[in-house]
Amino acid sequence: MSEFEGLVAAVTGGASGLGKAIADELASGGARVYALDLNVEAVTAPHVGVRCDIGDDESVRSAMEQVVADAGRLDVVVANAGIGAQGDVEANGDAEWTRVLNVNVIGSARTVRHALPHLKASPSPAIVFTSSIAAWAGLPQRVLYSASKGAISAMTLAIAADCLPLGIRVNAVAPGTADTPWVGRLLDTAVDPGAERAALEARQPSGRLVQPQEVADAVAYLASPRSTSTNGVILAVDGGMYSLRPRR
Repeated sequence: MSEFEGLVAAVTGGASGLGKAIADELASGGARVYALDLNVEAVTAPHVGVRCDIGDDESVRSAMEQVVADAGRLDVVVANAGIGAQGDVEANGDAEWTRVLNVNVIGSARTVRHALPHLKASPSPAIVFTSSIAAWAGLPQRVLYSASKGAISAMTLAIAADCLPLGIRVNAVAPGTADTPWVGRLLDTAVDPGAERAALEARQPSGRLVQPQEVADAVAYLASPRSTSTNGVILAVDGGMYSLRPRR
């Protein structure tokens, strides 16, 4: 039997990028996957698309209720959706800070808050957040984004502690720069996209960008019913960027 057979998973941002790779991987393991996304038209079979704006509390509550009404249960939640931000500390005003933190941090909290009542009834409940290398390493021109991902890493550990008595495991992945459409769009805005890609690749000790499938594999491990002693972990998937210091 596949490790996720009979389990139901909800993945925010599941229509594209890392979210789609995660949804595909969970489905390949036997899970029934619901992709919660603003762009439900982009959700492809076998996943079920559910419109969800994680920046809005009622939208998240409604999406979780739709999942459970359709599937009858909820076992795995991947709080993956988020938005980017660029610039140093002077670059963004209060409105942009509020917008990004509302989506990335509070949106992830909303996702878990509205999932918890259903996860409590699961025999194999798991929550996985998507953090980032930016939570650990000081990257240039990423102050607001780094603050949001640092909050997600801290929140992962706090929620994991609170969920211990409930038997709900809570972990996170912290990818390095991944080869996603979002990163592709950032590269397209550079003066020299080829040179910028080469610089991002060189920044990671592996010498290449992280592949979405590698992040999806890590999420599947953390969410798996077989990983019962893996809890409160922030798993780097970054080609060694956080922990290694290779000689140049």
